[in-house]
Amino acid sequence: MNEAVTHSGGNGRRGPRRYRLAQRRKAIGLSQERLAEVLGVDRSTVVRWERAETDPQPWHRPHLAKALNVSVEELADLLADTRRPPATPDGRLDHALRQPGRVDLVTVAYLRERVRHLDERYDRTPSTLLLAEAAQLHAQAVFLRQYSDAGSVQRELAAAVAEAATLMGQLVWDATQRHDHAASAAYFDQAIKAAREARDTVAEANAILRKSYLALYGTRQSTAAVALTAQAAAVSRRDSRVLAGLAQLHRAEAHAMLGQVRDCAEALGVAEDHFAAMSPQDPASALYCPSHHARLAGSCWLSLNKPTMAIKALEEAHQLVAARRKSTAVILGNLALANIRHRDLDTAVSYLHLSIDVIERTRAGGGLTLAFSAARQLRPWSDQPSVQDVNDRLLTLITP
Repeated sequence: MNEAVTHSGGNGRRGPRRYRLAQRRKAIGLSQERLAEVLGVDRSTVVRWERAETDPQPWHRPHLAKALNVSVEELADLLADTRRPPATPDGRLDHALRQPGRVDLVTVAYLRERVRHLDERYDRTPSTLLLAEAAQLHAQAVFLRQYSDAGSVQRELAAAVAEAATLMGQLVWDATQRHDHAASAAYFDQAIKAAREARDTVAEANAILRKSYLALYGTRQSTAAVALTAQAAAVSRRDSRVLAGLAQLHRAEAHAMLGQVRDCAEALGVAEDHFAAMSPQDPASALYCPSHHARLAGSCWLSLNKPTMAIKALEEAHQLVAARRKSTAVILGNLALANIRHRDLDTAVSYLHLSIDVIERTRAGGGLTLAFSAARQLRPWSDQPSVQDVNDRLLTLITP
C-alpha cells in the first residue's frame, strides 16, 4: 500500500511532515488504515495528521495516544514540528492544543477573552448561532486543564472552564426553548465546581444564579429557587454588589411565585441597596443593566396578581432597556400578560407584537415562553381579528 509521506502546499513548496508520528505508528505495527479504524476516522484523516496538514482534535488525542501506546505528552512531541510557537493568539492556542502541557497564561487569557466575547453577544444573538463555537471553546478549556501541570495556569484554566460551562448552560437552555433542564444543570454544576477550585467567588455565584433560573422558569420549583438565589447572594456578597443584587432580585421573584409578599418586598429592597452601593470596579459590572430592578419588580407584581403595579414597573424597565435584546422580549411578554389581566386587550396585543418582533431576531427562549403564555390567556377573545393575527405570527415562530 502507498502511505504518502510527501506533501506540497499550494505554493509548490514542500510542507512540514511528521516523520516521528508515522514512525511510531509503524513501530507498533499499525497501518494507516488500521489506525483509522481503531480511532473511528477516515484513513485520509490519518494521512493529513502525518503530513501536518491538520492536527488531531482534542477529543481524538487521548485515543490516539492510547492507540500508539504513548502518553498525551509524548504524543504532543510526536505532533510537534520544528517551528517556534506562533506569535498570534490563534496560533498560540493551536500550539497549546498540540502540546497541552506547555500552555501558558497568555494563551489561557486569550481563551477566556473569546468566551467573554461570545457571552457579550448572548443577549442579542440567537443561541443556536453561538453554540458551536462555545462548545469548541469549552472543550478546549477542559482539555487543556486536564493536561496542564503549572499551578497558576491550572487555576486560570479552572476559571476558564467555569466561564465556558456557564455560557454553555445558558446557550443549551435557550436553544432548546428552555426544555433541556438536565443538560444545562450539568454545565452549571461543572461551572460551580471549577469556580470553587479556582477560588473565583464571582464565577461561582454567577453559575449558582444561572442554575436558579432553571428552578424559577423551567421546573417551577420556587422553594429550590429561593435556596439557590440566597446561596448566590451569600457567595458574592463580599466581592460583587452587582451579583449579590441580581441574586436578591431573583430571590424576590421566587418568593413572589410562592405568594410571600413580605419576603418578596424585603428582597427587592436589599437588591436596591446593593445596586446603590456598587462601584465601577465591580468584577460583574458587565452583568448589570439599569432596567434590572424594574423588570424583576414587574415580574414579582405580576406573580402576585397586582397588574397595575406590574405595568408601571415594566413600562419603566422598557424605557431603560436597549431594543432587540432577549431581555426586551421578556419585558414585552410580561407587559402583554399584565395588560391582559388589566383587561386592556388592544395594549396587550400591541406589546405581544413587539415581543414577537424581538423573538424573530433573537430567538429568545424566555420571551417565546411568555409570548405563548399570553396567547393562551387571550383565548377568550380568539374570535377577535387582532388576536387571530398575533396567533398567526406565533405559529410562524415554531414552523420549521
